[in-house]
Amino acid sequence: MSDASTMPAQSRLQHARQLLDSVCDPEIPALTIAELGILRDVRWHEADETLEVVITPTYSGCPAMNAIEVNIRAALQEGGFERVKITTVLSPAWTTDWLSESGRQKLLDFGIAPPARVSLDKKALLGERHAIACPFCHSTNTQMISQFGSTACKALFRCLDCLEPFDYFKCH
Repeated sequence: MSDASTMPAQSRLQHARQLLDSVCDPEIPALTIAELGILRDVRWHEADETLEVVITPTYSGCPAMNAIEVNIRAALQEGGFERVKITTVLSPAWTTDWLSESGRQKLLDFGIAPPARVSLDKKALLGERHAIACPFCHSTNTQMISQFGSTACKALFRCLDCLEPFDYFKCH
C-alpha cells in the first residue's frame, strides 16, 4: 500500500475515484455507488491531507448508508488514503435522475425494473393503471402487489405473463 498523499493532485483524485468504483450498494450489489448516484463528489484537502467523499442517500432513512460509509472508508484506506472524511448531504435530495444509464441497465439485468419517468411512476404507485415492464420477459402486462418491495425504495410487482414477481425501483 502506497501513501496516496504523495501522488500529484490529479492522480490522487483519479486514484480515489477508481477505488470508489469498486464500492457497491449493499442492497443492490450489481450497482456501484457512482452508478446509483449516491457518490456526489471527491475532494482533496491539501492543508490536512484529507480525502473528502461527499455522498447523498437515496432517502434520508436509508439503512444501507452506514454500510456504504464503512465500505468507502475501507476501499480508500486499502488504496493508500490514510485520512478519509465522509460527508453526507441531504440537499439537494437524491433523485432517480442521478442513476447512470449503465446503472439503469444493470438494474434491469439484475431483475429490478428501472424507474420510469416521475409522472408515470406516481400514476403506477397510486394505483392507476400504468405498465411497468417486466425485467425478465419485458411484458408490460404487470400488476403492483405492494407499494413496498425488498427495500423501501422499491415496490413489488408481478408479471401477469411470465408470473414472476419483481422489484420496481421507485422514482424519487
